[in-house]
Amino acid sequence: MKVRYLQSQVLADLKRKMVFVAGPRQVGKTTLAKKLLSKQSNGYLNWDIPAHREAILKQQLPNASMWVFDEIHKYRQWRNFLKGLYDEFHADHQILVTGSARLDYYRRGGDSLQGRYHHLRLHPLSTAELGIKNTDDFNTLYQLGGFPEPFFSGNATQAKRWSREYRQRLIHDDLTSLEHIKDLSKIELLMLRLPELVGSPLSLNALKDDLQTSQPSIANWVQILENLYSIFRLPPFGAPQIRAIKKQQKHYHFDWTLVQNDGARFENLVASHLLKWVHFQQDTLGKDVELRYFRDNEGREVDFIVVENAEPIWAIECKLKQSEVSKHLHYFTKHFPNCQGVQLHLHGEKDYITQERIRVCNALTWLANLV
Repeated sequence: MKVRYLQSQVLADLKRKMVFVAGPRQVGKTTLAKKLLSKQSNGYLNWDIPAHREAILKQQLPNASMWVFDEIHKYRQWRNFLKGLYDEFHADHQILVTGSARLDYYRRGGDSLQGRYHHLRLHPLSTAELGIKNTDDFNTLYQLGGFPEPFFSGNATQAKRWSREYRQRLIHDDLTSLEHIKDLSKIELLMLRLPELVGSPLSLNALKDDLQTSQPSIANWVQILENLYSIFRLPPFGAPQIRAIKKQQKHYHFDWTLVQNDGARFENLVASHLLKWVHFQQDTLGKDVELRYFRDNEGREVDFIVVENAEPIWAIECKLKQSEVSKHLHYFTKHFPNCQGVQLHLHGEKDYITQERIRVCNALTWLANLV
């Protein structure tokens, strides 16, 4: 397995504090952690392994200079446990915590860990991380997704099997260990329905009718899927942050192969690449950047707006094929002249700048310069 893009940052941060690495299940967190442990394999403790769980509960920790705690957020007192461990041993032991859920959300346990850790988010493989330079390899990423196992299998059938099994494990392992959900069948139906709705503002009211359940339940389930890194949501640009998250948000999947429509899958792939770049800027450089979308009352829409310090810096539109520049992209960049407009196409080789300074190019060319 190649060196992951966060490895050097994790090593640097471990010299100062604990490090939390969160991200979707099977995205490569455990592989990264074990690579950092090197010959200290006994420093790895996984809450899901009974013998390891017993060692954690009895605080009988291995004699290693680095401890890795995997999936420990499933322990109700995990934050108090880590706080005590760090306060007593941080001078002699590095502590790395990995988890397949939002570690900033599952705060069971009381005392805050404020100031004791750095938080990093590990994303699926991307064009830049893989060093993809040709169309064939980019199409492989588009078809098989960015999770290491299906991508490196190089086989579409194996990738489909992996994706199906992945969804089942997410529901029956991760979800049930963290949330009290009585009707798992409705969650499964929701996960089957969501990929069909990628690219449009997500209407919880419409989902309520589809699944024959209450809107508060739907809202709770969608939030749970986001907390477990199954999906991510983007608020609209233009409204203040707190008000924006109350408006209709667009959603995308970390596993973009779930999306069957070609145009929506391509949009999802670009969204994943952009979010990876945004999170990297936030987590490693502390930058105030966000990923949003644009939609106004006149129906004008731009797929993605990247915002830095409350000002748009990129406006990005996705097209399957080479085509005329979107009028909505023209409209947006005209009103925000300091924002770089970009129209990406999946198929086609044209790469040029319009008179309005909007760049039109193949997605591979542009995404290769991210993270």
